[in-house]
Order: sequence, then structure tokens, then C-alpha cells
Amino acid sequence: MRHFDSDVLTIADELTEAYVTVFTAPPWGDRDAGATRTAFRKRIETDARRPGFRAVVALADNGGVDGFVMGWTTPAPFRADRAYSKVTERLGPDRVEELLVGRFEIDELGVRPHARGIGLGRLLLSALVGTVPGGRAWLLTWNQAHETLAFYRRNGWREPEPLPGRETDIVVFLSPAC
Repeated sequence: MRHFDSDVLTIADELTEAYVTVFTAPPWGDRDAGATRTAFRKRIETDARRPGFRAVVALADNGGVDGFVMGWTTPAPFRADRAYSKVTERLGPDRVEELLVGRFEIDELGVRPHARGIGLGRLLLSALVGTVPGGRAWLLTWNQAHETLAFYRRNGWREPEPLPGRETDIVVFLSPAC
């Protein structure tokens, strides 16, 4: 495994291909591979320059990427694009500020199918969270990604209770240190 900051852009092509492989397969399978490739490649160029950006990547012997995890420090004010508005809806602005702002946000974690079942996802996640002050991190995922939900629960990540009547199609997880 290799740790990266903005130098992750040196492997952007390999990382993009791994991302497309992971996130166009079930349960994410409704995504168009070409559109996913273009969107992620554009996004990684921006994300790698965010304050606090870090990534851990498992590189294969052939130079490809077997797995990856990346994220950054959650800025204030809390974002409202992508799925962030659903996080605020689910937890409320005060709890978002208390639990998430200033903490490390795991944005993406993926392991290619051929590298699953050997603990690589757990190792990647632990390696990245181990670089975060106090191990205090959070993430969100889709509520229909049942294997993903089970993975985080097995690894000690916990879900803060949503506000009454504020269920959304995303689930927020806090690291075991939170």
C-alpha cells in the first residue's frame, strides 16, 4: 500500500479505471462507464487539491490499482452539493457541525472484485484513518449498498441516529474513534 496526497494525480489513469470497475458494478450498476470515467477523472483533479486530502492505494504488480481509499478534511461551511444536502437533512445542521465539520471525510473506498475477500478494504480504511488526528473520521454511503453497510458495521463504524422523520437514501457512519 502506498500513501498519497496531491501526488495521487500521478496515477490518476489507473485510479480512474479502478473506480469505474468498482462503481459501475452492482449495486452501483446503473451507471454508464464512460460518463463515470469522465466525471471521476474530473473530480479527482479537484479533490486531490482539497485541504487535508489523503489517499491510500493498493497497487498491483502490473501497475494497476487493486483498491483505494481517499478523503479530506470536511470544511466549513458544510457543502450542499452531491449528497451533502441529504446528510444535513438526516442529521440537522447542528449535528453536522458537531460531528462532521473539521473531521476527516472518507469520500471513496473501493476494491476491485479480484482483490476482495482478503481484508484489503479493511486494511486500506485502517491505513487512511490511522493518519487522521485521533482517528476521527466519517463517511456516507447509499442505503441500498447492503454489503457496504455490513462492512462498515463489522469494522466498528457507527451510525448517528437520524432526526425523527428524516430518513434519506444515504447512511452516515462515524469511525470507531468518534
